[in-house]
Parts: sequence; structure tokens; C-alpha cells
Amino acid sequence: MSKAAPAVKPVAAAPPPGCTLDIKDPQVQRAAIRIQASYRGHRSRKELREKGPPRVLEALKDVVLIEGSAAKLTCRISAFPDPFIRWSKDGKELRDGPKYRYVFEDPDVVALVVRDGELADLRQYSINVTNPFGQCSDSARILVEAPAKIQKGPDNTKARKGTTVTLTAEIMGEPAPDVGWTKDGEDIDEDDRVFFEIGSTTTTLTIRRATPEDSGKYEVYVENSLGMDQSFARVDVA
Repeated sequence: MSKAAPAVKPVAAAPPPGCTLDIKDPQVQRAAIRIQASYRGHRSRKELREKGPPRVLEALKDVVLIEGSAAKLTCRISAFPDPFIRWSKDGKELRDGPKYRYVFEDPDVVALVVRDGELADLRQYSINVTNPFGQCSDSARILVEAPAKIQKGPDNTKARKGTTVTLTAEIMGEPAPDVGWTKDGEDIDEDDRVFFEIGSTTTTLTIRRATPEDSGKYEVYVENSLGMDQSFARVDVA
């Protein structure tokens, strides 16, 4: 009975030229150290993301919003598992929608876009980030800039001699506009009888003990660094 031929051990093929590594080579050893360090760093970051509460890595910053345009508040965070994000304005939660848009730009960057800017958007905005391990928050302001504008000018007025006449205009603008009044093209020299007051949203010209000489064309004007506006009214005293 014939014996089986002894098994032949496969011979490993020689690596292609230029593909051999000498583990004693200093360059190879330095590369191995870098790879090991990178892996340890990745493992440490992974464990931190798994166990740590959310953290703010780059804080929110105040932004300037021009009336009619959009502004974006951006925050970089570290949070795992995926956190719950809540944006608020002066403590009131903002819903994701046409006016306010929640944006997630990459796993660590979240943003709030405020559209159709108006003066009412000049507020304090906050972000709250929550996951099962804790929460963090941050806040910043949106600073709105709007050209000076007269939303409603003074009305034409007829008055009797000796009465008090008031002309009121509704104004707006940010920065707060300079305000002035003129009569027949001349600046009004204020005194205790004729004077004007400037509030945050209105300006009022008061004429006490009106006389026929107070009749004329009155102008109110507003101006700031972004623009100016004016409005006229006629006063007749008899």
C-alpha cells in the first residue's frame, strides 16, 4: 500500500520591491508612535463624548442685524449622545419656522438664523443644550441697525388763539436718530412757550398760548448714520 506524499507547506510570496518595513528603522518607529498616540487620543475623545455632559467649545458672539436682512448666531458645542437644542429670546422659547431657523452645520456647530430683521429683534438670545449627562447654555445679543424713519407724521391742525397746540410724530431708528423741528424752513428756538420733546418712539412739538403768528408750515426731521426722513404739517391759528 503506497504512502501518501508529505504535505507541502506553502511558501509566502516575497513582498513587492519597496514594500518591506524595517521595524528598527527610526522613521518607522516614529510613525508607529504617532499612530499609537493618535489612536489613544481618538479613544480618549470618544470616551469623553460618551461620558461627559454638553460643553460650549466656542461661545456665541453678539451680531449686528441690518433691518430687512438676516443674522446668524453660531455656537460650537461638544455633546454625545445627540443633544436637545433649545433657542430662546429674552427667556421665551423660539420655534423653528419661517422667522427663526434652527441650523445644524456639522456635528459640533449649531446656529440660529433670524430672518427679516426689525427693531423688535434687538434682544438677548440664549441657547440651551441638554443630553442625559447634563446641560450647558450660552447667550448673546442681536444688535439691530435701522435707518431713521418717521412712521407717522404730525397732522394738520387748526386751533383757536390762546389754546395749546401739539404736533406729534412717531419715529424709529437704530442708532437712535437726531430729531429736529422747523417752522417755515427755520429751526425753532425753544423757550417755555414753544418747545419739543423726544421719546424713544415719538417726538412732540408743543405751542402754548398760540397766536396767529404761530400759523405756518412745520417740519419734523430725523437722521442717523443709516438715513434720514422728514414730514410736514400745517398749523392755522385764528
